[in-house]
Amino acid sequence: MASKDTFSISRTELRRVLTAYKVSEASVQKLLGEMEKAHRHINVVAFVGLLEKFSVQRPSIANILRRLGMNDVMINEVLNMADEQKTIAESGRIYDATVEFG
Repeated sequence: MASKDTFSISRTELRRVLTAYKVSEASVQKLLGEMEKAHRHINVVAFVGLLEKFSVQRPSIANILRRLGMNDVMINEVLNMADEQKTIAESGRIYDATVEFG
């Protein structure tokens, strides 16, 4: 995603969409709270990560992103970036070790 795009959705509409995808009220509150902390803006890759954390499946995430106005090419790029972020995080944990010689 070369350009800086902003996709907007009202708090009420986001709550309605998340509820339609069976996101629990507690998870909706956490997600909205995270967005409030970030002045109601969140990086789309972080948004996908939060949705996954709340057990929203990829097809549902893609549909949510479509509702925000993203096209399928952009959605694929975002999901690929989310996968890359996970890989980096996981490999970072693997290498976060020390070896001592006595």
